[in-house]
Amino acid sequence: MGQATSGDAVKIHYDGFLDDGTLFGSSRGEKPVEFTIGAGEVIPGFENAVINMEEGDTKTVTISPEDGFGRYKEALVKTISTSKLPSHIEPKVGKVLVLRADAENDVRATIRDVTEKEVTLDANHPLAGKELKVEIELLEIST
Repeated sequence: MGQATSGDAVKIHYDGFLDDGTLFGSSRGEKPVEFTIGAGEVIPGFENAVINMEEGDTKTVTISPEDGFGRYKEALVKTISTSKLPSHIEPKVGKVLVLRADAENDVRATIRDVTEKEVTLDANHPLAGKELKVEIELLEIST
């Protein structure tokens, strides 16, 4: 088939690791990940890693925060009064809330801290600011 290039639809399996070796995600044992190169459907570092691979190739790449989930932004961390939370939500550290940003967009925020009067929410992606090591196996290319 040749090498994967921009515009090709690809199917891959991946294993993703943090610097300390912790597995943050994998498609092994599940349906392969499918995306079109150049369509912006996956993070740029992932997309760029697949370019020039051939079916059956495997490779390991390191993806910087800029080509991954972005830099960690302190501006996305907010502390609010617990009285602003809906009464049915029990604030617990680690809980993920889906907040309405506007009529068309929702934002996921993780509760980072809880006091009697305040809750600290973090709207950064959980992998923001992290360097990622990703093992990729290219299963299929279709044009």
